[in-house]
Amino acid sequence: MTTTAATTAASAAPAVRHRRAKAPARGRITVNAVMVALILYFLLPFWWLLVASTKDNDALFSTAALWFHSPGSFFTNLQQLFTYNDGEYLRWMGNTAIYAGVSGAGATAVATLAGYAFAKYRFPGRNLLFSSLLGAIMVPATALAIPTYLLLSKVQLTDTMWAVILPSLLNPFGVYLVRVYVQESLPDELLEAARVDGAGELRVLFNVALPTLKPALVTVLLFSMVGTWNNFFLPLVMLNNDKLFPLTVGLQSWYQGALIQSGANALFTLVVVGSLVAILPLIVAFLLLQRYWRGGLTVGSLK
Repeated sequence: MTTTAATTAASAAPAVRHRRAKAPARGRITVNAVMVALILYFLLPFWWLLVASTKDNDALFSTAALWFHSPGSFFTNLQQLFTYNDGEYLRWMGNTAIYAGVSGAGATAVATLAGYAFAKYRFPGRNLLFSSLLGAIMVPATALAIPTYLLLSKVQLTDTMWAVILPSLLNPFGVYLVRVYVQESLPDELLEAARVDGAGELRVLFNVALPTLKPALVTVLLFSMVGTWNNFFLPLVMLNNDKLFPLTVGLQSWYQGALIQSGANALFTLVVVGSLVAILPLIVAFLLLQRYWRGGLTVGSLK
């Protein structure tokens, strides 16, 4: 009996090992299939944008959507984009760079000071303030656009660059990220050692803390700049002067003009090429700074 059972167990062992080996393989196939689907989902709009930017206005609506028609038209479209209406697109791109640069730098500075204070100082109401800040993450920015417009109209700042920059200076997620990063990567003993050596609080912050926080600062800077670069609703509400438009609102005005003219002008093509050119600075920024912001996100995930 014992011999029979041992023989049965020995014969079943390869089948069990085979089933165990197949289970991880099925899991890897599923994960890879999901990843491929997500890659296609995110890259397909970019591919369409790239292909459509090589077509003239007629070919845009009469040829295959996902394949090239006349690649040489891309440079013609670029020339029209940069010269249309006295270089209006370049002015909008310059405005967008100012909005994104000033707002990104300002939001990073505010998030750094606030996150460092929440992480390293004890003061009354600290937890209540931080909880309120976390609650602000849940509020969609579009819901605050109209109240912000009413506040800025009281001080006559609407239809100015400050109407876009000032509301973008507070980034609640950036404050949260900096606080978590400071807690995980900046030990209190290091700050105490600097204070014992005679360093004041500002010197501790700038000479000891900030060099350690570089990955978190780059991450917050990138997120803030991308958020402002892609912001549409706030500038749409705040600005009436088309000379102050960012790219998002400017391209939307061209699109509305194309709809009114029923495609008689080449504005549809300019909107497509303009959208492609508008995302190139963001791609370059991510490629140059990805090693910093990935480090910031990794440390934040340890919490």
